[in-house]
Amino acid sequence: MRNTKDSLKKIAIHLGLVFLTITLLSFIFLKIYLPSYTNHGQTVTVPNLEGFEVDELQKFLSDRDLTFEVNIDSGYNAEAKPFSVLKQNPTPDSKVKRGRKIYVTLNARNAPLIKMPNLVNSLLKNAQEILGNVGLVRGEIIYVPDIGINVVLEQKYRGRSIPEGFEIPKGSQVDLVVGDGLGNQILEVPSLTGLDEIDAEFLIIGSGLRMGNINYVETDSVASGIIIKQMPPAGASVKTGEPIDIWISEAKKRANNF
Repeated sequence: MRNTKDSLKKIAIHLGLVFLTITLLSFIFLKIYLPSYTNHGQTVTVPNLEGFEVDELQKFLSDRDLTFEVNIDSGYNAEAKPFSVLKQNPTPDSKVKRGRKIYVTLNARNAPLIKMPNLVNSLLKNAQEILGNVGLVRGEIIYVPDIGINVVLEQKYRGRSIPEGFEIPKGSQVDLVVGDGLGNQILEVPSLTGLDEIDAEFLIIGSGLRMGNINYVETDSVASGIIIKQMPPAGASVKTGEPIDIWISEAKKRANNF
């Protein structure tokens, strides 16, 4: 009988120890481990700050127990407002501790300058890729008669032909003068002598040719602004899209008489 009581007592002690152990482990898991693992009550969700202007950030983030710092380097997006947020770190929807600093990249007020690449003699497809890679935008495509089909003949910014290395704002549109592949046609060069520059350009383009170099010659026998020479000459046979150089008269500068 005594052995039976001793056995029951030992079982009861063992059960009590097991229960106590389970209770202690549960307490540690629920009250210590789990809160520290999940940062319960100490984390916030990072909001999306893209498009916010810098003077809006202080109050918006402080209301959410967050702070911010502006990165030294800025970016540029022509469609975004100056000094608005372009990028942030940590990213939106990240879980961070309260008081965490969010690093933001702002949109610059003025577009940075980009050196114009050389697109002349490139295929149109390649030229478009190059423009996109350097941060420029392809503008109008101007087809002109030329034997090179979809080959860039000229690059223009705001109506002006620009060379390689010319600096223009990032995001600017660059118009491309492109050959239409019809340059095998043989044309007769019209006579330009006696015309002014505007009428001559109209006639040249209307004839399927292109304006070439414009030169000025001092003379006192022809009124200023009149074409006195052209190359190739009138009547010459040329291919479609070839340039025509012209020489324009200007008044001679008279020496001062003392």
